[in-house]
Amino acid sequence: MENSGGFHYEGEKAWCAGCGDFGILAALEKALLKSGKRPDEVLVVSGIGQAAKMPHYIKTNGFNGLHGRALPPAFGAKAANHKLTVIVASGDGDMYGEGGNHFIHNIRRNIEITAIAHNNQIYGLTKGQASPTSERGMKTKLQPEGVILTPFNPIAVAIALDAPFVARSFSQEVELTAELILEAMSVPGFAFIDVLQPCVSFNKLNTYEWYQKRSYKLGPDHDPADKAKALEKAFEWGERIPLGVIYKNPRPGYVANTIGLDSEPLINKTTALEDVKRLTEKFY
Repeated sequence: MENSGGFHYEGEKAWCAGCGDFGILAALEKALLKSGKRPDEVLVVSGIGQAAKMPHYIKTNGFNGLHGRALPPAFGAKAANHKLTVIVASGDGDMYGEGGNHFIHNIRRNIEITAIAHNNQIYGLTKGQASPTSERGMKTKLQPEGVILTPFNPIAVAIALDAPFVARSFSQEVELTAELILEAMSVPGFAFIDVLQPCVSFNKLNTYEWYQKRSYKLGPDHDPADKAKALEKAFEWGERIPLGVIYKNPRPGYVANTIGLDSEPLINKTTALEDVKRLTEKFY
């Protein structure tokens, strides 16, 4: 991985050799460099899992939350300081399983953050059970007869909820992933990128070769403003898997629509202790 200036972390990384997380990390570094932002202007938030180690391996502000709870602290940080660039790095189990409710409602709130899902279609940290996005029929240690559940479709859900920016990438496509992250950071609302990421240790089905054979980049003939066409692409899976910006629906975000948040950041405001006492006394 090339040296990414002020964002690059030189220390050891506890990911397996060949893990798709390395490609996503490289893409995030490239995007932040191109953005011109300083490390202190960026916050990377995660939950629990292999993907959740991302804040440890990049030189920005970082926060590790609970399993499935990356989005709530990200929401709080952005609401308290809307000048901060907030990026969430979360796995498919963390964001779509334990954090599925937060995924849905933060799209509804349209908070101005960039959510990047490391989607390896398996629980890697806990050694290989099926995740919400695992293929039907995939055999794992806990599903020896094969997964029987229908996979969760995060792209379709995000489009159905009118997320302002919905995209998909493949971790080996570092340049494309970096471009999508950079664009997502400028979106005035909830920007979501699902990154297909091979797990070389526990997912022997969705390998680099599997994605290379099936994935393709969307061309200029795709109109991301067309919701019906975007939903068609969201359900295109198997033999053909589209990469790129799938849906765009620009609209003002939560901070811009909330009185008191849209001017000076809350962290810069002070409240007199006497005012707090008068408020709390009303509840006695």
